[in-house]
Amino acid sequence: MPIEKIIVLEDDLIVRRNLEQLLRQQRYDVAAAENLAGARELLARDTFDLLFLDLRLPDGDGTDLLRELQTQPERPLVVMVTGYGSVESAVECMRNGAFDYMLKPFSSEQVQVTLKKAENFDQLVKVNAYFSNAEVDETGWELQGLSPAMENLRQLIRKVARTQATVLIAGESGTGKELVARALYRQSPRHNAPFIKLNCAAIPENLIESEFFGHEKGSFTGAINKREGRFELAHTGTILLDEVSEISPQIQAKLLRVLQERELERVGGNRTLKVDVRVLATTNRRLEECVERKEFRQDLYFRLNVVPIHVAPLREHKEDILYLARQFVPRYARKHGVRVQGLSGQCEAVLEAHWWPGNVRELQNVIERAVILCGEGGLLEPEHLGFSPSSAAHPAASGPDASARPLPGAPAAPGAPAETGTISLAEMEKRHILSVMEKTSNRTQAARILGISIRTLRNKLRDYGVNTKEDDPAEEPAQG
Repeated sequence: MPIEKIIVLEDDLIVRRNLEQLLRQQRYDVAAAENLAGARELLARDTFDLLFLDLRLPDGDGTDLLRELQTQPERPLVVMVTGYGSVESAVECMRNGAFDYMLKPFSSEQVQVTLKKAENFDQLVKVNAYFSNAEVDETGWELQGLSPAMENLRQLIRKVARTQATVLIAGESGTGKELVARALYRQSPRHNAPFIKLNCAAIPENLIESEFFGHEKGSFTGAINKREGRFELAHTGTILLDEVSEISPQIQAKLLRVLQERELERVGGNRTLKVDVRVLATTNRRLEECVERKEFRQDLYFRLNVVPIHVAPLREHKEDILYLARQFVPRYARKHGVRVQGLSGQCEAVLEAHWWPGNVRELQNVIERAVILCGEGGLLEPEHLGFSPSSAAHPAASGPDASARPLPGAPAAPGAPAETGTISLAEMEKRHILSVMEKTSNRTQAARILGISIRTLRNKLRDYGVNTKEDDPAEEPAQG
């Protein structure tokens, strides 16, 4: 992350001019002052990233200004400069908040080393601030499963992770797309650098550009300070654009530039910033269809889809259902302080028969609820799962005779005719979503049942050509 604006506070004209020239050659914005009063005036007018501060000045000691700066919420890093250095002086400056300490005369190489240290430190502080304010993610577990589908997925991740390629991870909500992204990051050469996530579906349209690229002080109402965007925070590391299909065409164009040129400009700024990031993106929509409908830029799609990874829905590797459920039971038992023995045979049969439209996320929620409802030291039973009588039915089994149809994998009733027709998974999903919408008549409730966000549900209904009423003011954008 670049240091941009620097103050040189030095009363020696030759030293000040030489340091100014050296910094400007490195393309920094440099302001100079010869006394404390001039520096205070500069700091009152603008924000700066770094201050070279002489220890002895005509109108006071540099440590006076150093102590003043520590009381400010937004302050530059301070490098103390002196020709009368001592161990005691250096220790005092560090105790008062100085970042570094340089003795005159100094070489250009010393300045370069100090600048590099300042840039690395500045990024570390801001990335730590980002993570301290981020929500705790309890889903950050390893990709698990014993099926061939999961083993093939892990092999593909190992192959792709060591490259610098942009990866597009596609799959239904709840399949574990973010876990795939984190696995790609952990196994990559950038695993010691930041991993920054941006949920494109959860950020309001008027704020997403600032979240992507940052903004300058005063660029819009409420921008009281300069702020780095997620791409700058991810510099030298990896950025995850979660649900990338939800961004507007205007932001798509700016994102394309970042992918092509690896450079950006903050909102309200005119400085071009170079960023070194690896981009991972996820989507639960078919981006090819979005491109055909002119909702997503084709050139951006090609830039993102360098290496596509498809995460299969849980119903396509049903052999993992019981394995995952058995892993989740002790985790949630520890989380809630409950002792449970495991799953009963009937409970396992119901779990295997369920269609799992919400995929692994739905399975996690079901097991957590069952652990909470189970008696102390007991077995998880079907009644603890919270399924309605018809919830385990195949999505295709909707209609007057649905109750007469067998569960998936169940033997047909004696004398019952075999089903002769087959439908695609997409059609099954469509029927299930429309069935839930018909029963609830409320998008918020339907989205919770389906385990997806309202925005995702709205997009799918639009894909199906279903006209629904405008959003109820009480509806909240649940994440899916």
